Amino acid sequence: MECIEEGEGLTIEFKRLAVSPGKIAREMSAFANTNGGVLILGVDDDKTIVGVDSEKEEMDYLTIAAHECIDPPLRAEFSIFNVSGLDIIVAEIRESNDKPHFVIDNEGEEKAYIRVGSSSIAASKETIKVLKYRSGKLPPVRLIIGEAETRLFHWFETHDRITVKEFAELTNVS
Repeated sequence: MECIEEGEGLTIEFKRLAVSPGKIAREMSAFANTNGGVLILGVDDDKTIVGVDSEKEEMDYLTIAAHECIDPPLRAEFSIFNVSGLDIIVAEIRESNDKPHFVIDNEGEEKAYIRVGSSSIAASKETIKVLKYRSGKLPPVRLIIGEAETRLFHWFETHDRITVKEFAELTNVS
């Protein structure tokens, strides 16, 4: 009930029902690729508890989404709760150490999703690279910091911001 009262956000998503494994896979993969989260089936966006008609069918959709529509497959914990005589399903998806997780669509294309606020959005190529670096799937990036960058870092040790003119003077850029 605390999750429902809190409302949708970075780590909570409501769905009236799992329309299809592919669509529910987006939400699940986004949670795994971001901070983890809770997907609650049987609740409207306005926090109204509507319940699910068939717990088995919804659980099957969640299982198919986690194991067949997402690569690499996800582990999720599913629970059924009775609230005011209505059954809701709670799927807890932990933040993954095996990022990024891709959703495989009907054409075989793969897309990674992340959570931004209360939405699951397609991850950019850059975000996918960051996810791969963080999970150790790509070797670490080695950055070389030059003299201009060093001066800029020193500037921000004592200042909150910099103007274009100050930046140009600091880095000798014309």
